[in-house]
Amino acid sequence: MEERNEQVAEEVKEAQTEETVEAENSEETVVEKSEAALLQEQVDELQAKLTETEGRTLRLQADFENYKRRVQLDKQAAEKYRSQSLVSDILPALDNFERAMQVEASDEQMKSLLQGMEMVHRQLLEALTKEGVEVIESVGKPFDPHEHQAVMQVEDSEFESNAVVEEFQKGYKLKDRVIRPSMVKVNQ
Repeated sequence: MEERNEQVAEEVKEAQTEETVEAENSEETVVEKSEAALLQEQVDELQAKLTETEGRTLRLQADFENYKRRVQLDKQAAEKYRSQSLVSDILPALDNFERAMQVEASDEQMKSLLQGMEMVHRQLLEALTKEGVEVIESVGKPFDPHEHQAVMQVEDSEFESNAVVEEFQKGYKLKDRVIRPSMVKVNQ
């Protein structure tokens, strides 16, 4: 009987050992599963951060390309219209010069002076033309609010409706930009 008790005790011990091993194995499986879930969570989180960072990087690259393009366009515009302020400052003097040339010459000395003024005027206009300045043609042309400033309206059957009848002050353009609009009288 003692042998039998020992045998039963040994079987119980083995059963307990097997249960302990099985319990440990199931705990390890649970631990492995929870570790796998944690690792998968970390992978998913890192993947989301990577996607966000890639998106941010692409936006920054696009912003930088847009910035470079804007700077290039600004630089081109600055180069194209670099003489605008100088031309704007010269135009009133040119207007006065043209008014002075309209004086009638009474003697040879005055005629000679006017001829010299005409030569200087021509050279001044040539220099402005080289810079891209051009006179806005007005009389007989349709009124364009971008190029003309209407200061008077008149009814004249010789001109079409909304046509410029008379120019009071010349207008000028620098390349494609209006520096000063022409002051005009417009037909109704």
